[in-house]
Amino acid sequence: MQKKVVIAGGGTGGHLYPGIALAKALMRHDMNIEISFVGTQKGLEAKVLPREGFELKTILSAGLLGKKRLSRWMSWAKLPIGTAQSMCFLISKRPDLVVGVGGYASGPLVLSAWILRIPILIHEQNSFPGLTNKWLGKIADKVAVSFRESAKFFPREKVAVTGNMIREEFCQPRENIPKSPQELFHILVLGGSQGAHSINVAMMEALPFLASKRENIHITHQTGENDHEMVKREYEKSGLSHEVSPFIDNVAKQYRKASLVICRAGATTLAEVTACGKVSVLIPFPHAAHNHQEKNARVLDAANAGELVLDKELSGERIAQSILRAMEDPKRLETMEENSYQLGNRDATEKVRQICMDLLKDANPKSGQTGKPEGNYVLSCF
Repeated sequence: MQKKVVIAGGGTGGHLYPGIALAKALMRHDMNIEISFVGTQKGLEAKVLPREGFELKTILSAGLLGKKRLSRWMSWAKLPIGTAQSMCFLISKRPDLVVGVGGYASGPLVLSAWILRIPILIHEQNSFPGLTNKWLGKIADKVAVSFRESAKFFPREKVAVTGNMIREEFCQPRENIPKSPQELFHILVLGGSQGAHSINVAMMEALPFLASKRENIHITHQTGENDHEMVKREYEKSGLSHEVSPFIDNVAKQYRKASLVICRAGATTLAEVTACGKVSVLIPFPHAAHNHQEKNARVLDAANAGELVLDKELSGERIAQSILRAMEDPKRLETMEENSYQLGNRDATEKVRQICMDLLKDANPKSGQTGKPEGNYVLSCF
């Protein structure tokens, strides 16, 4: 009998890619599982999921935190519409399990699943959960958390510490990956799926400070769409070896080559960095909800696995200092790489997959009863 799983969330790569990792893991172990995603038309999922071959149902939804007056009222107005759309979709799809991975669409979809008595798994990626997931954790059947620190925010009997789900290509033990000698010190600069303007500007300001190491450095820089032309122009002027693109598709390959990663501190980025055992300069997004990126980064900083640089302290000279110190002290870099690798949860996706399978088994007992909604529904779906 075919099982159906709906994964809700997206908006950014930090929410979307853990969902994709889980979907692929479920299908890899059981080809009789049908996966659907629910997200928004404006999120990254609208571009990525069709390319990955997954069905996407879009609903109307928007964030509430940090919004002012009119924007906040508009977000509130979208909530009942998004919930009604979610109800319609779930009644039509009749899934055996709903998984919420964060993002605007997660709230309405998970709430609808609870109303319809569909089993629910929530995955919390950050060390400090947002208000939505704190509330959804009360109605979910299970809650998987990436950081042990976040377990205290959810009912104890529901929580499993799994780590953050990452794609299979990040999960290979490093002893299984052949090492090729590198003549250049590879720097990977990431600002998240949409880029980070302050990091882009700081890197442009850092280039003159790196001029003396021009023969020893190669920089791969993901800029986002808005700054791409400006950043590309400055690298060309610098004479440094570089690759600049708005978005890196095969980012796992770039991680493996990297000697140092300069990035934001989203939970998924940190999961990828530590799974690969890379040293990072972490620049948390200062406007993240509840300052969760700084809290995430402090976990690595405390473990001597990364270096925390606050956005307000960011400058070209500061970034250049971090790069030059990493280049000039290989023993320190090696120690930090080992610390980073020890923090990595390369089996996180498998742990979450197993929780899903347990919930699916409970939803489809031998008696033939299921947790799916029963009866006839009369609802105008749109």
